[in-house]
Amino acid sequence: MIIVFGSINMDFSIVLDQLPGPGETVLSQDYTLTPGGKGGNQALAAARYGAKVAMIGRVGNDHYGKTVRESLKSNGVMVSGVAISDTHPTGCAMVASARGGENQIIVMSGANMEVIHDQVPDEILMPKNILLMQMELPMVQVCTLLVRAKERGVKTILNLAPALTLPQKALGLLDYLIVNSIEARMLAEKLHLTQNNNAVKMAQALAIAGQLTCIVTLGAQGAVAVTKDGEAWGVPIMPLDQSQIVDTTGAGDAYCGTFAAALHDGKTLPQALRLASIAGSLTCLKRGAQAAMPFSDDILKHLPNMPEAAHIKV
Repeated sequence: MIIVFGSINMDFSIVLDQLPGPGETVLSQDYTLTPGGKGGNQALAAARYGAKVAMIGRVGNDHYGKTVRESLKSNGVMVSGVAISDTHPTGCAMVASARGGENQIIVMSGANMEVIHDQVPDEILMPKNILLMQMELPMVQVCTLLVRAKERGVKTILNLAPALTLPQKALGLLDYLIVNSIEARMLAEKLHLTQNNNAVKMAQALAIAGQLTCIVTLGAQGAVAVTKDGEAWGVPIMPLDQSQIVDTTGAGDAYCGTFAAALHDGKTLPQALRLASIAGSLTCLKRGAQAAMPFSDDILKHLPNMPEAAHIKV
């Protein structure tokens, strides 16, 4: 089972001809409301791949809370671990997307700030399970749960998004760290690691510092991964016609959820990286986050067209 300890939001999605600059007001004809939150997105992505997924989080005692819980449940995610807050509303996010695919996101945390590590019972923290987390919940709760998971032999994955300071101690409790190039550079700098702004070197520095496998996603350039033993892989994105890309929202979450599900399914690191890359790419072909997440059949159908992972020098 994959345990997702993360945020659950309702997303207000707006499509614009161009994103606003500082102090600029732009108009849009309409907007859509869709379930989101990095935790919810990644849980749904893992479930659509075929994994058994338990979502741990918190929503408000409101219409949005009921809607997002039911949406996850209808997609096969277990939501008994999603608590109800009587003091804060369901978290919301404003997602503004340009027609070229770029986006700007503002998150209002709401009930997500009340999530506590005790919502994850000891009974499901077992070695055969995987714990998947992000950075939209209180840091102290994330770190405390990491300690509990490590003590019980649970495989841990952290997507350092949004980019926040991660204590060195917490880094050492991870099995996998997934970051984009900006997050990797910021974390490496805060930990005073030498990395020379090179993605492979940054991944290597973080892998050594935490004795983990570090994956740095590079957008259109794919991703690189370096293990604690110094083995390094490079994986491109699935070939896409750039004119097909309509919205990059949720691509990173599809990547993380699919990667976790593939590992849980027994796939090797290079195999999981390829499957995750396909999922992230396919998500860019539709608008929205959760609505765009591909199913396993979609991912496997494109596998023959996906280049193999390649060993790279560190």
